[in-house]
Amino acid sequence: MPDTAPLAVVLLSGGLDSTTAAAMMQARGYRLLALTIDYNQRHRIELDHAARVAAALGVVRHITLPLDLRGFGGSALTADIDVPKTGVAPGIPVTYVPARNTIFLSVCLGWAEAAGAHDLVIGVNALDYSGYPDCRPEFIAAFEALANTATRHGGFTVHTPLAEMTKADIVRAAAAAGAPLHLTWSCYDPTPEGRPCGLCDSCRLRAKGFAEAGVADPAL
Repeated sequence: MPDTAPLAVVLLSGGLDSTTAAAMMQARGYRLLALTIDYNQRHRIELDHAARVAAALGVVRHITLPLDLRGFGGSALTADIDVPKTGVAPGIPVTYVPARNTIFLSVCLGWAEAAGAHDLVIGVNALDYSGYPDCRPEFIAAFEALANTATRHGGFTVHTPLAEMTKADIVRAAAAAGAPLHLTWSCYDPTPEGRPCGLCDSCRLRAKGFAEAGVADPAL
């Protein structure tokens, strides 16, 4: 990709959604700066997967930034609270990390402004809206407005290429964009052997998406 192509800063967790969003933005002609946040999450194994995904995509630069949210707690991902294994339930789940996307996008915005990039990318999608308040279109619109108020020159766009997609749609889009899904990780509560638990919400949603798309999960 030419050095004159626009830069975009993508939040890359190493999961299905963020990897697909990154690959889609590359396919649209963007060079990528990939930002992974090490917030001392329960599933820190995803950090290794994010690094592998970034390398496979050939991003311009990948930063893994320490930002320990266990000091705040308040989530099954950052405190000693059991991750639910009984199925996806309505309402805000205990795996919601307070203000996580607000915090992460703010860091993303800081890097974008420093790097001269005007595009931020986050892999939120339709399945998250009912449970996670910081995945709703209203949140994205509000953050974009904040970004253009709080920075020196403004001109920022927050891209959510998966916003209207189901997990099956995301699997299909990943295949079309050549996303390295074999390197991705989604599980919130890995086994002691470092395998996906298969029962947490994230594992269930991932499995449902691949099943509905009629595609075998290459990461298993």
